[in-house]
This record gives sequence, structure tokens and C-alpha cells, in this order.
Amino acid sequence: DERSRFWTVYQKVASQHDNEFLEHYDSDMDIVLIFSGLFSAVNTAFINTMGPSDATTTDALLTQIITLMVMNSHGTPITDNYPLPVPPAYSNGQIWFQTLAYASLSFSLLAAFGAVLGKQW
Repeated sequence: DERSRFWTVYQKVASQHDNEFLEHYDSDMDIVLIFSGLFSAVNTAFINTMGPSDATTTDALLTQIITLMVMNSHGTPITDNYPLPVPPAYSNGQIWFQTLAYASLSFSLLAAFGAVLGKQW
């Protein structure tokens, strides 16, 4: 019968085409995953160093705590004139660079997510 032969041939050709397609794009998805993973790691390292140093704020807070403890141990009245250091203002270039860095990290993670979805499909 013609119809069953048609569907048998169709199933064979379609599965062969699908297997070739998946084999070709599976290796492409591996490359995308490797590249996006490495790029995300490097980008995260740069983003981590772009922020203000926490050491300055920590040093100021520790100095305040020690000063207050010394004042309290000597019986000196504690006054509230120890302001925290003001963080430095960012220039427009720094804001622009950080925006680009976070956008590239987002797109890299989105590409990795898409590659994982593609491999699972």
C-alpha cells in the first residue's frame, strides 16, 4: 500500500535529517557553552575589581569602634561626630563601562542558558 510506504520512507528521511541537524548543532552548542562560560568568568573577575574597595569603609568602622571603646573605658562622654567616609563619586566613563560590563555578562549568561536549552532539546 502506497500510504504506508510513503510514511515509512518519510520517517526514515526525517529521522536521518534530524540526526544530522542535531549532530551538527550539538557541537556548535558545546562551543557556545565553553566560550560563554569562559567569558562570564573573566567578565565577573573584572566586574569584581571595578567596585569601591571595602577595606576603606571597614578601616573607618574599626577605627570608630576602637575610638568609642577607648572613650568608654576612660569615662569620656561619647560624642557622635565620627561620620562614615563618603564613597567616591563615579565618573560618567566608569558608569558607562560598568553598564557595558554588566550587559555583556547578562548576554553571556543568556547565551549559555540558550545553549543549554538547545542541547536539552
